[in-house]
Amino acid sequence: MIEVRIHGRGGQGNVAAAYLLAAAAIGEGWHALAFPAFGAERRGAPVAAFVRMDRRAFRRRDQVARPHFLIVQDAALLHVPGVLAGLRPEGGLLVNAAREPAGADLPPKRFAVPATRLAQEHLGRPVPNTVLLAVFLTLTGLLPVAALERAVAARFRGPVLEANKALIAAAAKLPPPGAWAVEETDAAGA
Repeated sequence: MIEVRIHGRGGQGNVAAAYLLAAAAIGEGWHALAFPAFGAERRGAPVAAFVRMDRRAFRRRDQVARPHFLIVQDAALLHVPGVLAGLRPEGGLLVNAAREPAGADLPPKRFAVPATRLAQEHLGRPVPNTVLLAVFLTLTGLLPVAALERAVAARFRGPVLEANKALIAAAAKLPPPGAWAVEETDAAGA
């Protein structure tokens, strides 16, 4: 089982990111579940969303406490207690930031991408979720980027879909492919 925790702020598409990742996994024959956790339900409030995916059926519906990967849609959240909590020692941290964050408390496996800027350029809106998912899938190789494109196509139509497809293609070119490759046997200890 692969577990992903996504941190962001209300209005950044945090919950949509979790649903898109789960839909992409299901489209590739995985079993997947995505669900959010809200505090104050308002734009800008911290939001966490969780994704579990496995080749076998599962019933776990609790929050992800020990993620294999963290996706952080707002770098300022790295300073909020609990955001990095439970990340596995071999886990990866993907951050929406112009530069890779530094700090002794950060995992060695980390990558930064200016997702908000890219989204603004392609979509005309500062919603970083699609960029981060494309980068995540390229880094991990868990699913093909085409699976994300299909999940987005099931959700959007017309110009919004075409803009998202262009954004996904641009984002997928940014990280080194497979840098965080996970063998399914590596995740078996979950």
